Amino acid sequence: MVLVVDVGNTNITFGAYDRKNLVTTFRLMAKTQRTSDEYGVLITELLSKNDINAGEIEGAIIASVVPNVMHALTGGIRRYVTQRLMTVGAGIKTGIKIVTENPKEIGPDRIVDAVAAYELYGGPVLVLDFGTATTYDLVNENGCFCAGITAPGIRISAKALWEDAAKLPEIEIKKPASILAQETISSMQAGLVYGQIGQTEYIVNRVRKETGYDSLKVVATGGLGRIIAEETDVIQEYNSALTLEGLRIIYEKNNR
Repeated sequence: MVLVVDVGNTNITFGAYDRKNLVTTFRLMAKTQRTSDEYGVLITELLSKNDINAGEIEGAIIASVVPNVMHALTGGIRRYVTQRLMTVGAGIKTGIKIVTENPKEIGPDRIVDAVAAYELYGGPVLVLDFGTATTYDLVNENGCFCAGITAPGIRISAKALWEDAAKLPEIEIKKPASILAQETISSMQAGLVYGQIGQTEYIVNRVRKETGYDSLKVVATGGLGRIIAEETDVIQEYNSALTLEGLRIIYEKNNR
């Protein structure tokens, strides 16, 4: 089995694969400071809770956008789970070519999503990840990562509202019954959700126009991506496990 690890700004998401079958997933908070022993014990316990013995894990792969957790996290995995550990970064085989002005600026999470979308759905494909930031990454028909767009995520926008406007409360992010809100909470929900839908539709249509890709596939992922995907026709596929799938694919490409 292979352990895949996606270290994001909010959560660290783990997945265990038996070949191409995603057996289980679990999460830890990314901002909590932990030692390597704490990571190791937590990971082995969570694997065990999901009926997986750590000894069954033959290898692991990590993509991280949070450098300061990596020393403790990789140490914990190597000590308690497996010594066979790779990190998505320079020199790793991905199957796509980055042709932007500065390839080193592209985050490993975006590379992983692009790999998964191209391998699973083909190109040209636009990958939308509704995470802390909302990102739109374009991979052409030849597997070249050629452009990326970055916007504030829904949670960032929501946090700005309730932290910077004294009378606005912290709310659950969900689609309200109507955009014609008549009180504060649904008013904020309408602005956040329908604003994100409008942004998504405009950016996707603008990418289609500037590229001329009439056959462009649009694939979404990320925690709040399902809400948006269900409300617009510009997204053809929603895959909650896209990043984990990309990690599995990259691991396989580097262990053939």
